[in-house]
This record gives sequence, C-alpha cells and structure tokens, in this order.
Amino acid sequence: MKFGVHLPDAGNIATGENLVSVARLADELRFDSVFSSDHIAWPDPDSLKSKYPYNDEGDFIPVDTPWLDCIGSLIYIAGVTEHVQLGTTVIILGYRPVIQQAKLWATLDVLSGGRAILGVGVGWMKEEFETLGMPYDKRGKRADEFLEIFDVLFREDRPQFKGEFTKFGPVGFEPKPVNGHIPIWVGGHSQRAYERTAKYGDAWHAAFGSPEDIKKQWDGVTRECERIGRDPGEIELTALLGIEFDGRADGNGWFWGSSEQIAESLLAYKEAGITHLVCWFTGSPAKRLSAIQKFHEEVRPNLS
Repeated sequence: MKFGVHLPDAGNIATGENLVSVARLADELRFDSVFSSDHIAWPDPDSLKSKYPYNDEGDFIPVDTPWLDCIGSLIYIAGVTEHVQLGTTVIILGYRPVIQQAKLWATLDVLSGGRAILGVGVGWMKEEFETLGMPYDKRGKRADEFLEIFDVLFREDRPQFKGEFTKFGPVGFEPKPVNGHIPIWVGGHSQRAYERTAKYGDAWHAAFGSPEDIKKQWDGVTRECERIGRDPGEIELTALLGIEFDGRADGNGWFWGSSEQIAESLLAYKEAGITHLVCWFTGSPAKRLSAIQKFHEEVRPNLS
C-alpha cells in the first residue's frame, strides 16, 4: 500500500515555510506522494445555493479563508523534494483555460523529473465558476474534452484539436511531460465519473467514504470498464482520508484515535482494494509534523 500526505495549503497555516516542512518530512520518510486541493475564489458561504458534497450539512469554509493555488504550491515544493509524487486532490478542470492549464502541468512534471499526478474533478460550486468567468454548464463534457486535449498536447509534435468547445492548431507545445503522459486520477462518485475513469483514468480517487461505500462506487468503475472493454486491473483505486491522533475513534472517511485504532480502521480500506491512501492530517503545523512521523512509525508498518 502506498501513502501520501495532504499539504497545508489552506487556512492560516498555508505558508511557504509550512508547505516545505511537511513536504520535506514526507520526502525524507519516503512517503509516496504529497497532494494539494483546489479552490480559487468563492462568495460568502451563507449566500451559496451550491452545497458542499463532503459533509452532511453541505457547509463550506468561510469566505476569507486563505487558500494557495494547487499547481503553484506543487511547483514550489518540487524544488525542495526528490522522491514524492506531486498531485492534486483534485483540481477542478473547468476553473482554468485548458491550454494554459496543460502548460502548468507539463512545467510541473518537467521541473520535478516526472513526478506529477493529475487528480481531476468537474467541480460542484456553480458560484465559483461564475466568479471565475468560466462556464458551469456541460462541465462534465468540457472536462472530458480537457483530458483529450491534454493527451494531444502531451503526445503530438504539432498538436491540433477540433472539439465541441475548443479548436486550435497545429501549434508548438513544449516541453512535453517527461513520460509523454501524466497519470490521471479521476475524482467523483457519479455515473459520469465512473465513465470518465474507465475512459481516461489511471486511477479512481475516492474521498472521505466508508470502505463499503468506496467498494460500491468502485464496482461502478469496474462495470463501466467491462462495458467499454477495458481491463479494470489497469486502474488504481486510491482515496483521501482524514486522520488525527487525539484518543477518539470515528469513521466514514475521518479517523480519530490511537495508532492501533487508526491502523485497524485503515485495514478495512486496504481490504477494499485501495492501493494508494492520501492522509489529511489536521491541526497546527507542529501537530501535523508529529502526526506524519507517528503515522510513519506506528501505523504504516501495519498496512504496507
């Protein structure tokens, strides 16, 4: 089982110093990856009609919360790490123009020596799309076209494309990603997300679900693979979960408790087929560093 660490990219702890300290420790301890999440600008949550999909209340964070750009954060730490892969959990494809976004991803991959992971989603907050001046309608079809454009730009010598929403080329686009491809982790738990994973994904990326829920959702991916004739064994099952060592135990994607409790809880995710687990440690910078070290010493050996 592989393990990643979510970076402190939001809130008052979102500083360059804290990004570097977490990323360097993860790199030194040979965690497999570090990840950043994506929001840019949003209205006061009290005025939102869109509901956050990852808590029961549907509430989002305060409007004045600092949030670093996900690709910018990963490029920043690429220069201070050597081993960890650098990914998004997840970038909202429709928030940024497609060719500019492809250039940022290629830049990250080249500067990091081929360590990028392109974790993608279609987004849920209509108001943020509107704030950014980007279309919300047909965002799933637009996301699929983005992934097709990335593939063309990353592979072809003189890429050109003619799609429903975007037309260009032939153009020059250099440099390419190191391996001509950046692994795509598809987020979301809708039928369209399963279809997107089967068609474009190197991994399906779950978030904060129970092992039972993730297994059912993964079955949706495998059924879609079978429908289009793709081997589901080509696709990795990954997940983002929250972890905090404070003496209590809980579930459904967020875990509090002792090392033994957390290891026992996470074992169910391993048995569900997850092969790459991204850990979102909470608390102050010092508390997060301590939790990463503790997870490495006391939890990881029971799951690797």
